[in-house]
This record gives sequence, structure tokens and C-alpha cells, in this order.
Amino acid sequence: MLEVTQGHSSEHEKVRLEHEAAKLFMRWYETNTHKPIRHIWHNQPMRPDVSCVLEGEKLDLEIAHLYGSEAEAMAILGRDLTDQTKRELHSLDQEADERLLKALNRILQNKAGKRYSSDRTWLVIRNAHPQWTKDDIKGLIGHISVPENHPFEKIWMVGDMEGKTGIVRLYP
Repeated sequence: MLEVTQGHSSEHEKVRLEHEAAKLFMRWYETNTHKPIRHIWHNQPMRPDVSCVLEGEKLDLEIAHLYGSEAEAMAILGRDLTDQTKRELHSLDQEADERLLKALNRILQNKAGKRYSSDRTWLVIRNAHPQWTKDDIKGLIGHISVPENHPFEKIWMVGDMEGKTGIVRLYP
């Protein structure tokens, strides 16, 4: 997961990315289940990122983005890259596909340790890595390590950055 650099524009970009991910997820969830899900607002820390209403009840969404590595996140988000970062990216291209599973498990481990002031929270992870697909993610089901004591009722994945390929439920 990308840790955003300091500054107002970085925070604005983080909120924008979270809103985009929430909207993509809600659109697909509504399409797949025919249950209306409506966005309410963006929350401050200690609460999940976005609150919405699902079937008349409040539901909170914690949003994460799957990039693979900080260097890949910088490249995907269009940051200026140092020569060192370019070398890191080149070496990552040579590694095995198990990086997807490791990156996903790292997000799940990090998010599992958080506690929110919320009665109902779903984790929504948007795949931002252009080389990983929804089918790659579906192929990991059964291999993903969801920590036992996490705060999420459900865990979902948006299959790609633009939300063109739909969503996958990872848990339960």
C-alpha cells in the first residue's frame, strides 16, 4: 500500500483515489446484487474511509490500493522516478508472480491490526497494478491469508484500476 507523501495535494489525491475506488466498488456491487448502495461521505481517521447506506443500514468502507511496491505505486501514479527507483522497477519485473499474493497478504495483515469506530466495516481493495488481473486475483482464493482477528465483515477486491472487470469477494 502506498504511504502518501506529506502535503495538502497528496491528501487531496489520497481522498480522490479512495472516492474513485468506493464508487467503482458500489457500482459493481449494485450491478451484481441489485441492492442499492449509496455514498454518504468521506470520514476522518479512526473511522473507515467512506460511509454509505446499504439496504437502509449504514455501512463503512475501508479503502486500500494494491500496487505491489512503493516504487510501482510511484510509477503508476505518474511520479518522477529516480534512477534507483527505475532499477527497482526493472528488477521487480523479473520476479515471480507470487508478488501479487505477497502484496495482497501484506495489505490484509496491515489492515487487520486497525480498529475502527464502526458497527459494520467492509474492506475494499482496488487493484492498481496493470499486470495483475481479476482472474489472477480469483486464482489466489484459498491461498490468501486473512488474519483471524480482523475488523471486517467482508473483504472485496476491485479487479482493476478503472473498474472495468468487476469485483471479487475475498472474504468470507
